[in-house]
Amino acid sequence: MKTTRLIIDSCCDVPADIVNSSDVELISFTYELSGGIFKDDLFQTKDATEFYDAMRKGEEPTTSQLKMQTLQEVFKTAAEEGTPTVYLSFSSGLSGSYDVAMLVKEQIDVDYPDFELYVVDTKLASVAEGLLVFEAIKQFERGLSAKELADWAEEAKYFVDCEFMVEDLTALRRGGRIPGSVAVAGAALDVKPLLTIDVDGKLSLIGVARGRKKGIKQLIDYYEKNVSHEGASNVVFIGDSDCAKDLQRLREGLQKIDDSIMFVESSIGPVIGSHVGPGMLACVFWGKDKRENLTVAERIAKKVKGGK
Repeated sequence: MKTTRLIIDSCCDVPADIVNSSDVELISFTYELSGGIFKDDLFQTKDATEFYDAMRKGEEPTTSQLKMQTLQEVFKTAAEEGTPTVYLSFSSGLSGSYDVAMLVKEQIDVDYPDFELYVVDTKLASVAEGLLVFEAIKQFERGLSAKELADWAEEAKYFVDCEFMVEDLTALRRGGRIPGSVAVAGAALDVKPLLTIDVDGKLSLIGVARGRKKGIKQLIDYYEKNVSHEGASNVVFIGDSDCAKDLQRLREGLQKIDDSIMFVESSIGPVIGSHVGPGMLACVFWGKDKRENLTVAERIAKKVKGGK
């Protein structure tokens, strides 16, 4: 009998075969395309190129946060089984799903007072969330208790570093993930934006590149500058939204720096893809503690709010 139950969501963009070969439960976000509503099942039933070609032709898919009913059903099933459970949630900085999960958890705690349920705000998204999930599955399979696994994830999330390039900021602006003024400026300059996910789980524009080749080089340089060599895993997640040739160039460039890298390649799923569009390229790895990069003012503010 399992001693821990691990639940993840589809915004982690982990390759489907990794999920299918492990004893974890996947909650699927949904998206709407061409008038139909579909589950994000990590491109198991829909082709990635077909999805992104639709966007290239003008489709504007929409997404929504996880429904309360969905989380109620999943958490109640776990509670009735009684196995201590950990849910690794998509960043609260990009979706209200974590807040919904916490509301459901409060009710579950009342209805099933002896049940252990831990909801972790990963403060990560897409393949950055994917790296955390990938390593969490390893810890889960090692036999960590639910509390140990939740504590591990709460700390490990601050060491996941990433940089990703998008073709433009149009889709992100439309979804409200970045200010409109930033998107307009990026379009006017005709550059490829480079972004990361900050300590609060929000998107942050950290650079631009004149063309995709230079953008790939900047992704490689970012990895070389920020990767941790202090006993961290050498797994590197690389992901793309239907730009396979660029993904290969990224992989080859990273291999020249370190031929011991263990790559995990993943397609950016339809929910994240709805907000970044075709042409996204991402590099994710274990880096330094993000909390160390806070300014003095930010550290004081977090202390006042009771944060770490």
